[in-house]
Amino acid sequence: MSKSNTMKAFGLSLCLGASAALGVGAAMLPSVAIAAPASQQTAIKNLNNLLSATNSMTANFTQTTRAGKKTTNYSGTMAVQRQNQFRWQTKSPAEQLIVANGSTMWVYDPDLNQVIKQSTNNQVGDSPAILLSGDPAKIANSFNVSQPNSKKNYFKLTPKSSNAGFNELYISFNGGKPVQMIVTDVAGQQTTIRFSNISVNKRINASQFNFTAPRGAEVISQ
Repeated sequence: MSKSNTMKAFGLSLCLGASAALGVGAAMLPSVAIAAPASQQTAIKNLNNLLSATNSMTANFTQTTRAGKKTTNYSGTMAVQRQNQFRWQTKSPAEQLIVANGSTMWVYDPDLNQVIKQSTNNQVGDSPAILLSGDPAKIANSFNVSQPNSKKNYFKLTPKSSNAGFNELYISFNGGKPVQMIVTDVAGQQTTIRFSNISVNKRINASQFNFTAPRGAEVISQ
């Protein structure tokens, strides 16, 4: 996976451009065959309730991306805070930093000493990032939501826009906390993100969501 795939895991195909075909869903949802699904209205309500209970979140993450027979693993840390603030820092095996403060997003590649800067106004709405950092009440505006098992807190989302950059997203909760996301992008690449050491609803310093380009770095505005 190229470094930009960290961004693709969140579906911001700018360059998040920050991941499930039937096989992915089956792996994640082992009891779907015998469980009754929730109605779409109930699924939206349940997902909104869970997301609304998470105003901020910090965690470690591991990311596994499968493209054909190739599998690539990444790890790092993340922080999100409503509204539309997030920090996604990949530390291994290569470094990359994505920061958004609600209006501007920066993508910094230390190896290239390059920063991509752009407005998030037209990027976040149809992306997985909005689930953890955006307005939960607006999720249904951008996604079709289903809950395959009405007794379990996992949800399938498909974007309504053809420009979303991904086809399907699964998000799973445990103890009210988001613990896993699985995304399939438009090229069929499948990304699984698992969160650990999760902390929710603690105030995060605003400095975590601002970025100043290092001296000498090339800055590309898009």
